[in-house]
Amino acid sequence: MLTFGEVHTGLLQNSTSLPWDATAEVLNLLVGEQVRRSERPMAYAVSPNLLTSVDCRLPALSGKVIRGVGTVITRASITGGHVAQGSGHTVVVKSTANRRLSWSHYLTRPGTIEAIGKADVADMARGFAGTSQALGTLNLGAISGRTLDAVQRSTRLDRNPPFRTQRTHMRWVVTPTDEPGAEATGTFRVVSPTLRVLELIVPREHVASIVDLCEDLALHDWLLTTLLALMESSLTGPGTRAQRIARLRPAIDTLLHLWMPAARVDEAVLPVWRDLERRPGFTRQWDASVSRIRDQMTLGTLALLESATA
Repeated sequence: MLTFGEVHTGLLQNSTSLPWDATAEVLNLLVGEQVRRSERPMAYAVSPNLLTSVDCRLPALSGKVIRGVGTVITRASITGGHVAQGSGHTVVVKSTANRRLSWSHYLTRPGTIEAIGKADVADMARGFAGTSQALGTLNLGAISGRTLDAVQRSTRLDRNPPFRTQRTHMRWVVTPTDEPGAEATGTFRVVSPTLRVLELIVPREHVASIVDLCEDLALHDWLLTTLLALMESSLTGPGTRAQRIARLRPAIDTLLHLWMPAARVDEAVLPVWRDLERRPGFTRQWDASVSRIRDQMTLGTLALLESATA
């Protein structure tokens, strides 16, 4: 019926890039299961999937009370040894029994919530994509946030990040389509300095590819948001040009090499990334910001050379 998800993204609370052995320990959130990793095109590791049981109200823009019972899949990941994410998602389907069943039934369908009663797909999609929800409504933000908290509390981290920055969280909802030849499409909104909403329409056979897409988009949105905030505070702050550039150095060392949009995304959902590259133009804004940083560094170097030869 619908797929809901939320991704929380933040800077790993460690002073240096986390090596593989420490990364594996930090992401070992489920005993007996393996942490998966890849090295190309950048270092990436992801925890085993975790299940959270829920029995709650489902979102609905109309305010209608719809009960949902089932499980949410969560996982944590670390990219480039510096950026951590907590991600949760679930598929909402109509309950065939139309009543509450035993937990053994729901545990055999991991990552699925059954809606009990009359449920309108469009109403639930708009409700989840909204900025406010009724008390007791499914809160994927809290679930994915706890997963990221579990990573950040690891004793393998030294709690001394190279700079201070905010987390961002991206809420996403997928409505499947059976229209022949349809491509995946998405609408991305910046709701607040920390909240983004992504609404997607995806061919039914490609819905399973959406989780990677949403985590990748959340990662790159965080990178861009963080770099812009650091530039604003560093380049417009007090001090000499050299001092302003020095304040940017941790971001240069930590962030710039991580920009690789859609590197791990299935080709079937790449049209969503292409739309976002046209508007709002993620990579254009990133490239412009990086060019500004490099221009400032060049001017700083020239100033130093001029003062040395004066």
